[in-house]
Amino acid sequence: MLPLNPRDLVAFRRALLRWYDAHRRDLPWRRDTDPYRVWVSEIMLQQTRVAAVLDHYARWMQRFPAVQDLARAREQSVLAVWSGLGYYHRARRLHQAAKAIVRELNGEFPRTAEGWRELPGIGRYTAAAIASIAFEEPIAVVDGNVERVLDRMFGRSDDREGNWQRAEVLLDRKRPGDFNQAVMELGATICTPRAPQCLICPLNEWCQSRGAALTKPQPARKRKQLHCVLALWDGSVLLVQRPHDAKRMAGMWELPEMLTAPGDEPLATFRHAITDTDYEAAVHRAPDVFVHSLNGNARWYSRKKWEKMALTGLTRKVLRKLAPATETPRWQSNGVKEA
Repeated sequence: MLPLNPRDLVAFRRALLRWYDAHRRDLPWRRDTDPYRVWVSEIMLQQTRVAAVLDHYARWMQRFPAVQDLARAREQSVLAVWSGLGYYHRARRLHQAAKAIVRELNGEFPRTAEGWRELPGIGRYTAAAIASIAFEEPIAVVDGNVERVLDRMFGRSDDREGNWQRAEVLLDRKRPGDFNQAVMELGATICTPRAPQCLICPLNEWCQSRGAALTKPQPARKRKQLHCVLALWDGSVLLVQRPHDAKRMAGMWELPEMLTAPGDEPLATFRHAITDTDYEAAVHRAPDVFVHSLNGNARWYSRKKWEKMALTGLTRKVLRKLAPATETPRWQSNGVKEA
C-alpha cells in the first residue's frame, strides 16, 4: 500500500513528530487535551480557517466554559455566540450533542471514536480527531489537509477510503493525537494547496511529487447583489427574523432586505462570503413606506439586546460599523412593534 519499508516508516514518523514538536502553532485548544475544548475546536474548524476561529473560540469558552453550561443554554444564545462563523447547523448540533452528553451520559464524554459518532453532528473525521487527541485512541484521521499530504507523498488515491487506509498504516500508535495533528499542521502550513514549501518539508525525502501539479480545480464562485435597509429609532434598529425552516441561517435575525435598490446612495457597501457565493451588500437608509409595509413582521431592538442576539454574520458586520453606540437620530417614525 505504501512504498515504505519498516525502517523508513519509523524514520517517517520520527521526522514528522520532531518537526511538529518544534514548529506547531500555539493554538488555545492545544494547551491541554480537555475533550470539551478539543471537540468545540474541531467543530469550529470545519470548513473554517484558524484565523477566523480564534476570537470565536475565546468568546465561546468565556460564555460556555463547560459542557454543562452549553447544555443549559437557549438555542438563540448559542447561535448568538456562534454568529459570524457560518454553517449554523454546526452550532445547533453541538448544542444537541451537549444536551445528550449531560442528560444521557451523565456528563461523561465518550472515550472512543465509535462512541462519539453516536452523537449529533459527529462524523468519521471529527470522531477520530477527538478520540485520538483527547483520549489517545490509536485511530487515524483524514481531512482535506491530510488528503493533500498523502496524495503528494504517495500519488493520488483512487478514492477517499484509500487515504484512510494509508493514514492508518502511517499512524504512530504511541502518539496518535500528536501524529494526527502533525499531518494536519503540515498540510495547513507547509504542504499548502498553492506554493508548497517543499525545501523545508520534514518529509521531502519520501515525497514522490515534491508538490508538483496536484491542485484540484476550484469551481467558479457565484456572485450576488443584496439591498439591505437600516432603520434606526432612538438607539434601536429594526430587524426581521428568518423563517425557522429556512435552508440557511434558520431563525436568525437580520436587516430587512429589498428586492431592488431604493434609488438613493447607499450608506455603505459590504462584501460578505457564504459557502460558494460572494455577496455585495449595499446598505440603504430605510424608506418610511418600506418600514410600514413590514406589517409587524419586524421588531425594534436596542444595541444592548441585539448584541446578544443570534444575528447573521452580515447583519452583525453592518451594525458594528453603522449602528452608533449612543442615541441615534430618529430616521423613521416608530410604527413597528418594539421588542
